Amino acid sequence: MAKKTAFILFLVTLLAILAAFSIYDKREAKGPGEKKVVAFGDSLTYGFGDEKGSGYIDTLDKKLNEQNKEDFDFTNEAIYGLESSGILKQFSDISVSSKLDDADYFILFIGTNDLLNSNGGNLKNPKQEEIDKSKEVYLQNLKAIINILKERNEDAPILLLGLYNPYPDSEQIEAILDDWNKDIIHVVQKEEEIFYIPTNDLFKGKEKKSYFSDSLHLNDKGYKLIANRILEKYDFN
Repeated sequence: MAKKTAFILFLVTLLAILAAFSIYDKREAKGPGEKKVVAFGDSLTYGFGDEKGSGYIDTLDKKLNEQNKEDFDFTNEAIYGLESSGILKQFSDISVSSKLDDADYFILFIGTNDLLNSNGGNLKNPKQEEIDKSKEVYLQNLKAIINILKERNEDAPILLLGLYNPYPDSEQIEAILDDWNKDIIHVVQKEEEIFYIPTNDLFKGKEKKSYFSDSLHLNDKGYKLIANRILEKYDFN
């Protein structure tokens, strides 16, 4: 009797596991001309601070679907406060990883929180040694993220956004951002189907309150600059 009960429990467990995998595996078939775009990042990709929409992703979605015959379907996997290590954890979630195979494009905008958190959550009185240590970890994570995306879907281009300086008037912080961006470029410059898109120059010489919702996050106008820069640097056709 005990063996029979154990066998029944085994079957029930096995069927439950198979059912779970079948649910995640039932991806919606892409329609004719449909393009799937999967975005990863932190609050800047989530669109925090944009009271009119979901940041640059929302603007990209609208503009691409207005300008092209293809139907662009965006999935925004960004999470507020995420560091680069958080994206690697996301890949272990089957509800997220199951979307990688069918993507036609990836957008990756990560690193701001790696930098901020290495300096106590802000950029006041930069601690160069701690910032440099964090950068090395971040670059390793970035390489791992890119490798996973390419292994899962070698045909999907990766649009990698550079970091911007939320305090463009500070030469010290500008030097730090330039250093991080140079190393990001070095990581991907020889990689095929990875397109680096700079963002730091977008806010230089501009009045901050016109483009930012707070000390770090952009407003609708600021996010539109990001979206337009992506469309300027990369042709989705």
